Amino acid sequence: MNDLIAQRKQQHLDILANDPQVERHASGFERIRLTHRALPDLNLDDIDTRCEFLGKTLSFPLIISSMTGGGDEQQHLINQRLAQAAEFCGVGMAVGSQRIMFGHKKAQQSFELRPHAPETVLLANLGAVQLNKGFTLEHCQSAVDILEADGLYLHLNPLQEAIQPEGDTDFKHLHHLISATCKNLSVPVLLKEVGCGLSPADIALGKQAGVHYFDVAGRGGTSWSRIEHHRRANPDDTLGLLFQDWGLTTVEALTLAQQTHPDITLIASGGIRNGIDIAKAVILGAQVCGMAAPLLKPAQQSTQAVIHAIDTLQRQYQTALFLLGCQNHQDIHNNRTLLLTP
Repeated sequence: MNDLIAQRKQQHLDILANDPQVERHASGFERIRLTHRALPDLNLDDIDTRCEFLGKTLSFPLIISSMTGGGDEQQHLINQRLAQAAEFCGVGMAVGSQRIMFGHKKAQQSFELRPHAPETVLLANLGAVQLNKGFTLEHCQSAVDILEADGLYLHLNPLQEAIQPEGDTDFKHLHHLISATCKNLSVPVLLKEVGCGLSPADIALGKQAGVHYFDVAGRGGTSWSRIEHHRRANPDDTLGLLFQDWGLTTVEALTLAQQTHPDITLIASGGIRNGIDIAKAVILGAQVCGMAAPLLKPAQQSTQAVIHAIDTLQRQYQTALFLLGCQNHQDIHNNRTLLLTP
């Protein structure tokens, strides 16, 4: 089983590299227009992009989203470079699913990242559906302990599991098991979709379980349905292509969540590709934003390449705040007066 998971992780990376249509370019941010200030009454160099998340200060509202991890040397190097860059730049990082490390001792090393990122936010990660497949609080706590994480992502991926040839599709009563985890885990649990968006009903169930942090992870960026389509044995089976654009866009998910659950902390991911997208997401209520695909190629090159990419994103975000006449994160967060209405 662990060899199969390792093979699957490598296949995912290969598909991401070879199919440009995995990137869907439809997160909804492209349709949002912002109010430009020609007289911002600010000095660009004085703009403060810092924000607070999980009790720590980030240099700007970015989390390197979950990508990979396992026994393969390339996956180990990718995680190490991402962690080093996250620490240097002062942004957060979430690892890929840690399921593989249970029963695969070598894979554990790719999640032992705290020495590379001693201060910044690190998030552990497991598939929530595994709680219905024998995973317990002990597995969740172990994932947190190995990473020395500040929180645990429990990711929700029913579409990916439905398309995946070996997918686990029993999501029944999961919120009860999530509740038990929330009550007993040493760090906060964060619920995360992987590209189809969280609906208000999903968030309501999560809140009942004791979750306060929600990563809406809408459609419009990487399509895991399309990725899993490539892994199906029957070429005539096009289920993954049919559902490749299924779900709420990131903008839709953010908007609905803010309207119906204003008391939660929102993370925006799914199709966020530049600093302007980050600014738009923060205006729509996100405290921080997650980004994965744009940082994968740099991570395959070097730590310095990742640092350069993150620095570029921060400069873009800072410039957006300047052109909106906003001094800091507090000025822009959930400030819908900055949206240009027809």
